[in-house]
Amino acid sequence: MTTKSYLEPQDIGCLISAADNLRDRLLATMLFHLGCRISEALGITVDDIDLDGRAVTIKHLKSRIKLKCPKCGSALGLATVFCPKCGDKVEAAVKELREHRRQRVLPLDCDLVTLLREYISNGSLVCRNGKHLLFGINRHRAWQVIKTLAEKAQLPRIINNESGKVHHVSPHKLRDAFAVHAVKHNDTGDGLRMLQEHLGHQSFNTTARYRKVAGEEHRRWYDDLWKDGDPAKA
Repeated sequence: MTTKSYLEPQDIGCLISAADNLRDRLLATMLFHLGCRISEALGITVDDIDLDGRAVTIKHLKSRIKLKCPKCGSALGLATVFCPKCGDKVEAAVKELREHRRQRVLPLDCDLVTLLREYISNGSLVCRNGKHLLFGINRHRAWQVIKTLAEKAQLPRIINNESGKVHHVSPHKLRDAFAVHAVKHNDTGDGLRMLQEHLGHQSFNTTARYRKVAGEEHRRWYDDLWKDGDPAKA
């Protein structure tokens, strides 16, 4: 059984080409082109998408929100109306901060916009609780879709280099593939900070680990050891 540390763009291309319906093709394309979590992709509604402005609002469902009083900085609960320390009414400020922290806006590339236009015009949206969702499937079904597409494309499984465990290709592996692709393109401090914001990571260390996965940092360190030639032959 062949394995890889991460999927490369050409692997993703094969996976997307294996889709025999528009929904699965859009799901796989969005996961790679946006680098979003599967829970975030499944939560996207048509109202979250600005096709003309080429942007999509992503609900950040994973992170725990830490709220503070705008006046005294005391910790607040999600349902707080009055600050327990200074007594100020903070209901409006808490709501505004909560909504701000819960979402981020990501750009859409032209190919993804074209695919979204086709998908929406075909009436493929799913109405649920008054909202028109792009995908009317749950996480388990989405996981099955990506796994099946990877198997049809005959992609290798993914190995965790730290634990040695081997995994099937999953939605999160497409997010990883996006991150590694981004790091290979630009692994400067500014590039990594932009990637952190794009992925919605709270910790920079979480983003920085993709440098290690990509192997670029280790390779440059090693090559630098020998840039002046082999010292043993000096």
